[in-house]
Amino acid sequence: MTELVSIGRVGRPHGREGAFVVEDASEAPERLAVGADLLVDGEPARIVESKRAGGRPVVRLDRDPPRGASLEIPRASLPALAADAYYVFELQGLEVVEEGGERLGRVRDVVPYPANDVLELDTGLDLPLVEACVRAIDLDAGRILVMRGFAAPG
Repeated sequence: MTELVSIGRVGRPHGREGAFVVEDASEAPERLAVGADLLVDGEPARIVESKRAGGRPVVRLDRDPPRGASLEIPRASLPALAADAYYVFELQGLEVVEEGGERLGRVRDVVPYPANDVLELDTGLDLPLVEACVRAIDLDAGRILVMRGFAAPG
């Protein structure tokens, strides 16, 4: 079975022609461009119209999707990244452990900030995604090792 990656969700209707706002949209605009192929709740579809309204992507597909449906693409269709780069979905759910073995939580999300991205953990802890903090990311082991001292109580 092909592993799928979410690129958004069918949101509220926009206009009268079948377009809709994409909720939780991918930050890569080419994934929501006219002509892009995707899966809607596992069924193939193609984007026939794409624009932005109020800063949010609005698309129309070649078929009518149900509101709330998942918009996905096969993971294999994603471009390869450099050895030290990761997609957000690869980091979500990884266990974060401090040097010395203390478990800090699991990555809930990766949030972009002006200076650097931040790992938001399910324990409420936020850690900067910078080399000084993050010592190693091991996708196979499902773990991120961080330097001691960055996990200060809130």
